[in-house]
Amino acid sequence: METTNQEIKEMVKQKYAEIALQDKETNAASCCGAGGCSNEVYNIMTDDYSAVEGYNPDADLSLGCGLPTQFAKIQKGNTVIDLGSGAGNDCFVARAETGETGRVIGIDFTPEMINRARINAEKLGFNNVEFRQGDIEKMPVTSNIADVVVSNCVLNLVPDKEAAIKEIFRVLKPGGHFSISDIVLKGELPEKIINAAEMYAGCVSGALQKDVYLNYIYNAGFTKITIQKEKQIIVPNDILSNYLSQSEIDEFNQSGSGIYSVTVYAEKKDENVCTPGGGCC
Repeated sequence: METTNQEIKEMVKQKYAEIALQDKETNAASCCGAGGCSNEVYNIMTDDYSAVEGYNPDADLSLGCGLPTQFAKIQKGNTVIDLGSGAGNDCFVARAETGETGRVIGIDFTPEMINRARINAEKLGFNNVEFRQGDIEKMPVTSNIADVVVSNCVLNLVPDKEAAIKEIFRVLKPGGHFSISDIVLKGELPEKIINAAEMYAGCVSGALQKDVYLNYIYNAGFTKITIQKEKQIIVPNDILSNYLSQSEIDEFNQSGSGIYSVTVYAEKKDENVCTPGGGCC
């Protein structure tokens, strides 16, 4: 029986509620948290935030697959939205970039994550960082509000990714941009992995083909679409053995199919700005 979008959302929400109540060490030892996984995955999936300004260990649950704020070109005074803000890690890094005159809004649909992020913000004394519970497919913010949108390994968990990307376009100001780290595929993953709920909440099986992902961004109206960073993620055999036989593992490893972490940048064109060669100036 095919899983509905609502069932997927509830499954992910339950999984990430569990993660929100765990400590970082438990999450770091699992595949994107809350489940038994390979001891290699922490280094494979995540990037090191420890030297980044604004980093707060209490807000880092080791759930990311990139470092989008590094590429997000956040300026002082910007309004930044972080999608799937978790315990607040990327929001606090963004706040270091936008400063006291800026504004950071984190959106997450897991109440336990929102609560944890708000506690962290309160400890830090930040009055320009807020966290809103809501669905990325229908964000609880008005249109044309954000200068920058960031997200770290979250859209792959959203059932209707096309709707989520259209929402990013809606909330960005004309001339605004996003920098999003996510998991994409090249080639086909074995169906057994795709259908495994543990892998779904573990950042892999909800991923789109890379070309489909980029086409959604293009079709939403974005321009200057750029891959800022790309790295292949090698799934260790001790993970694959939970789902596949040895012969199936060998076939998969030789298939040329791949799982990649990508950081994608794109802009929402400002129709009021005349560019050379555009016929308006």
